[in-house]
Amino acid sequence: MSAIEHLLKPHVRDIGEFTVRRLLPAAATQTVGPFIFFDHLGPVSMPPESGMDVRPHPHIGLATVTYLFEGEIMHRDSLGSEQVIRPGDVNWMTAGTGITHSERSPDAARQAGPLLHGIQTWVALPKAHEKDAPSFHHHPGATLPKLELPGVRMTVIAGDAFGAESPVRVYSRTLYVAIDMEAGATLVIPPEHVQRGLYPVEGDVTIDGEALAGEHLAVLVPGEPATLTATTAARVMLLGGDPTDGHRFIYWNFVASTKEDIDDAARRWENDEFPHVPGETERIPLPPRRP
Repeated sequence: MSAIEHLLKPHVRDIGEFTVRRLLPAAATQTVGPFIFFDHLGPVSMPPESGMDVRPHPHIGLATVTYLFEGEIMHRDSLGSEQVIRPGDVNWMTAGTGITHSERSPDAARQAGPLLHGIQTWVALPKAHEKDAPSFHHHPGATLPKLELPGVRMTVIAGDAFGAESPVRVYSRTLYVAIDMEAGATLVIPPEHVQRGLYPVEGDVTIDGEALAGEHLAVLVPGEPATLTATTAARVMLLGGDPTDGHRFIYWNFVASTKEDIDDAARRWENDEFPHVPGETERIPLPPRRP
């Protein structure tokens, strides 16, 4: 019997300077634990004097989580935060009632041509926290728990895993771990979290002996342990946690438990009622809704 309940394939999205592979949301499942959005960025090497330029845009009802393997991103938001995120760090931005932010390659990185490789996710906030005030927290990589087993190195990005807990504040039980494995190494994924997903960023792996296609997200059968084996050197993301407390509506960068909150956020952005990012004058216009 397979340990994989759902196998989610990537959908390629063009975001301007490069393409990303999007795994969540998917037709088979909207979320894995609280994770409602999962993008694999890169790896990409951009030409000199160019870079990533995601203009100011809004969010509600979610938290964004950026984790890089290579390169740098300058984060600026309407709270006045200005923070370069580097490999191994965590930027956790809680949108709550509404926040605006931009993501750009830092000026210094543009000269030689920026590199970029990482994972961007959204976490759906529980209904009790959807209307929280927006906030931003940066966690340097050195502050995150590091675990080592034979041939396996892990960083607990957010939530709890394998007896360790990240200092990143979460709003429901969360599982988010970066795993680096040597060829031939194995790791048992315990069933302690209700929902679990495995995504191979690089390398070849199997789950209970079943090969997992590269850049596909495997959602594991609940309640059962599963053995992850690296057939080559591999990097894998482990994510999940408690399920969301009900369905979420998604439109553009907005996530909410009610359609009315989505409509209100769209109206506010169209009427320029969201707070501005200090020093930025550009903004991404509201896209048309699909019929």
